[in-house]
Amino acid sequence: MKTKILMVCLGNICRSPLAEGILKSKVNSEQIFVDSAGTAGYHIGNMPDIRSIAVAQKYGIDIHQQKCRKFSFKDFQEFDIIYAMDKSNYKNIIALTSNKKDIAKVKLLLSESNTEITEVPDPYYDKDEGFEHVFQLIDKACNAIAKKIQ
Repeated sequence: MKTKILMVCLGNICRSPLAEGILKSKVNSEQIFVDSAGTAGYHIGNMPDIRSIAVAQKYGIDIHQQKCRKFSFKDFQEFDIIYAMDKSNYKNIIALTSNKKDIAKVKLLLSESNTEITEVPDPYYDKDEGFEHVFQLIDKACNAIAKKIQ
C-alpha cells in the first residue's frame, strides 16, 4: 500500500508544486504518492508559476505538467500526511474538520527539517531570489521526509 502525501499552500502555484516535485524526485513512486493543492481556488487548472517551474528545472525537476487544484475535505480520506507550507494554510486545512484523526495528519512542512524557520514564505510577490530561497527550504524538509519514510 502506497503512502500518500499532500503538499498544500495558498494558491497551489508556487510552494506546493515545488514541494510535490521535490519530494517526488527523492522517493520511490511505487511506494510513495505525492500531490499538491491550494486552500484557495484562485488558479484551478493552471500550471505552476513560471518562476517555480524555472527554479525546479534548475535542479533537474520538471513540474510544468502539474495542474493547480483546491484542497477539499475528501483529501483527508485520500492522504496519510498533509503538509502545510505555513501557519495560515495549516489553520485553513484544520478548519475543514473537527475529527482528531484528520487533524493529526496535518503538519507544517518545515517541522520536518531542523531549522529555526517554521514557515515557507510565499514567494509570489518576490523576485526570483525568493523562489530560490523557498526551493532550498523545501528541499531540506523533503530530504528529511524522504529519509524518514523510506
